[in-house]
Amino acid sequence: MKVYLDFEKPVADLEGKLAELRAIEEGEGGVGIADEIARLQTKADQALREIYGKLTPWQKTQVARHPGRPHTLDYIGRLIEDFTPLAGDRQYGEDEALIGGLGRFRGQSVMVMGHEKGSDTESRLKHNFGMARPEGYRKAVRLMEMADRFDVPVIAFIDTAGAYPGVGAEERGQAEAIARGIDACLTLGTPNVSVVIGEGGSGGAVAIAVTNQVLMLEHSIYTVASPEASASILWRDSSRAADAATAMKVTATDLKRFNIIDTIISEPVGGAHRQPEEAIESAGRAIESALKDFAGLDSDEIRRRRREKFIAMGRTL
Repeated sequence: MKVYLDFEKPVADLEGKLAELRAIEEGEGGVGIADEIARLQTKADQALREIYGKLTPWQKTQVARHPGRPHTLDYIGRLIEDFTPLAGDRQYGEDEALIGGLGRFRGQSVMVMGHEKGSDTESRLKHNFGMARPEGYRKAVRLMEMADRFDVPVIAFIDTAGAYPGVGAEERGQAEAIARGIDACLTLGTPNVSVVIGEGGSGGAVAIAVTNQVLMLEHSIYTVASPEASASILWRDSSRAADAATAMKVTATDLKRFNIIDTIISEPVGGAHRQPEEAIESAGRAIESALKDFAGLDSDEIRRRRREKFIAMGRTL
């Protein structure tokens, strides 16, 4: 069953009528209404293109959070061969909000990690809606250190509303764990590439996204805090989330303009949730291209380029 966002109502109405007509056509004694179906399909496709051609930042936020968007496990399942998950931070325990392990990406050994939100109620609870605790980030550090030791690139998929803000997480050093993650990203001697596939929220995203190349799906968002949280801070009114999303420049287009990200990955018309396989393949091609840029470079040059990339973000003329 398709889940439609509020602004997709014109498309929902047209596709509802299409479903009814197709049921009539396929039923016993169905009449020939192929021309009407084709006309409505064309109209629905056009409406979808028009809507997605002029999305506001808040609408893009809703698309980024769509439950049908492909998640990290979907990308790993389609892009990574022989994936072997690695668990635990060797200090406290396992955190399934942030998964990782070794595998092969188009013939090359890689370390893969990413936030996993889950796709149904059971898996969302299991993965804590993609909000990692300190042990998740410490596991990420462990995996990055392992990748450095064995000289394999790191691929990170970003999809989280933010790090888990619970009391237990704070007691176990959430801020320190995130800082260690950023440090591990910066000191890594092998290439690392991150892809924002949905939400890139706050330090929970940055902890594994300080990479040589930051890629971003067209309708994903990347932000210092959620629009709701920012509205609460700025105006003491979370209902102004749409205003906050616009003011914070959370979209891929804005972030590319500010050189915060490197590449925008086009999504199928209507978003990645409509054609997940096509979206995943587009991301795979972008990752492959990004990794090729660092082929043959030594560790010092890889670190230097990464460091210069992030230092340049704070420079002004």
